[in-house]
Amino acid sequence: MVTGYYVAVDGGNSKTDVLIGDTTGRILARVRGGGSSPFHLGFDGTIALLDKLITDAQAQAGGVPLDRAALYLAGADLPHEVAALQQGADGAHWAASHLVDNDTFALLRAGTDAPDAIAVVCGAGTNCVGRAADGRTARFPALGEITGDWGGGHHLARLALWHAVRGEDGRGPATALTAAVAAHFGRGGAEAVGVALHLGEIDVDRVPELSPLLFTVAEAGDAVALAVIEQQAEEIVAQATVAARRLDLLDKPHAVVLGGGVLQSEQPLLLAGIRSRLVPAAEPVVVTSPPVLGAALLALDALGASVESHALLRSAF
Repeated sequence: MVTGYYVAVDGGNSKTDVLIGDTTGRILARVRGGGSSPFHLGFDGTIALLDKLITDAQAQAGGVPLDRAALYLAGADLPHEVAALQQGADGAHWAASHLVDNDTFALLRAGTDAPDAIAVVCGAGTNCVGRAADGRTARFPALGEITGDWGGGHHLARLALWHAVRGEDGRGPATALTAAVAAHFGRGGAEAVGVALHLGEIDVDRVPELSPLLFTVAEAGDAVALAVIEQQAEEIVAQATVAARRLDLLDKPHAVVLGGGVLQSEQPLLLAGIRSRLVPAAEPVVVTSPPVLGAALLALDALGASVESHALLRSAF
């Protein structure tokens, strides 16, 4: 069999991973760069960044001719976004053929070989995609609260602060989050934290630090924090269940791949809440491999690589 070559890309909001490999399962080059989401860079900016990273990877790999470019990108959510990025990739001529899609599909492939599978990512935000053995897919716009999303690390952090302040001033139930949030930022109270954020005395970029704190307070038995974690579990399962219904998988065995920073931290309360709510036919899997592995496996799928090649590639992660 003639050896083929591919480039796999997992493009996120904060970082982009590029891998060049061949159909024997070998990795020839790996490069990491900054975030490549078109939400931040625009479509042309995304293609320009990818061009630099792929060029760097090509040099590292010795300039092998690429048969396939598998590009899975954050911000490729709506059909016109996917189409615009696909047009840009085709015009860049990185490989003989290109495929652009949302980065959650790479996460899904990294987590399972099962033909019927759903992936839910809970990182800074949330997203969900699914695929059936017959090629059908299910997906959500994943544009945040404006398209019905709930949760993710940034949202959970804001909720921790919200409940902490309301528990302090009496608009909400008393909660251990109040003291925990105040102590985390070295302030006299939760409201003082909010004021300090408003005045710029605390960098707003530090608010996501409250997401792990929320789980710590919940583990100690705080009812308010526990309720937030329970709602996050419900939302994750709601996405997986809707995707399964759209793909006619509710009564058919299927994998549910769980990824993203919040889920990869394997918080016991959250995972228990998810497992107890999933339909009986669902088998949850927490993926710890990087999504670029999934992009590479999808490239191997497209190039008709052997099972042994897939296994060799997985063993490298």
